[in-house]
Amino acid sequence: MILLLALCALAPCLRADDATLQARAQDAYAKGEYAQALHLYDSLCIMRSSAALFYNIGNCHMKLGDIPNAVLFYERAIRLQPGADDIQANLDQARSKVVDRVNELPALTLGSAWDKVRGGKDVDQWARRSLWACLITAMLAIACVVLRSKTLKRMAMGAGVVVGLFTITATAFAYFRKSEVTDRSEAIIMSPKVDVRGEPREGSTTVFVLHEGTKVDVLQEQNGWTEIRIGNGSVGWAAPSTLAVI
Repeated sequence: MILLLALCALAPCLRADDATLQARAQDAYAKGEYAQALHLYDSLCIMRSSAALFYNIGNCHMKLGDIPNAVLFYERAIRLQPGADDIQANLDQARSKVVDRVNELPALTLGSAWDKVRGGKDVDQWARRSLWACLITAMLAIACVVLRSKTLKRMAMGAGVVVGLFTITATAFAYFRKSEVTDRSEAIIMSPKVDVRGEPREGSTTVFVLHEGTKVDVLQEQNGWTEIRIGNGSVGWAAPSTLAVI
């Protein structure tokens, strides 16, 4: 109880510190002091995470010429806010500076409009919608029981079916978004040059070479090595220290 009261008392101070750091970081970035802005944004990142924060960190890395970290943070930002045009534009710009030009496997895409619908304004948006829809469905069910008018009962029942279907849809979206945000099956190559091996051991045959900024799928870990797959389907093993998980 004492700890809870202490946290409640500290909350306004934490929000004030957060706002101060945010303002200082924006000011440093506007002045072209990108290293200082990055330091301040990194401090904010310890306290919270958001698409906007990752986007700003990516911008700092981009200005400092650190392409792999720019790609990494833009990828993290677009995962939290799919369909964001500004994030996608900067991510595409950063990708254009990556050495590797890996042919990607065909993938189904419904466009940025669909990304915005499924992503929402924040990660928890669909979860909130599902909870509200569930509450309304319960209220309509109660109305069906207590109402005496048959017409009103039918209307409440019809509305309940519609809202119930929306509840199921919103819950499915919420589950999908949670899985998407917590997914750790993608990574960015952070080392300037990585020899990807055919087996998870030093000295085995190099099957292909990757460079910093390249996006890969993480398949499994074995013997201190990580099995990865690139966009054209090629598979090999790399040291975990050469990767940063998105």
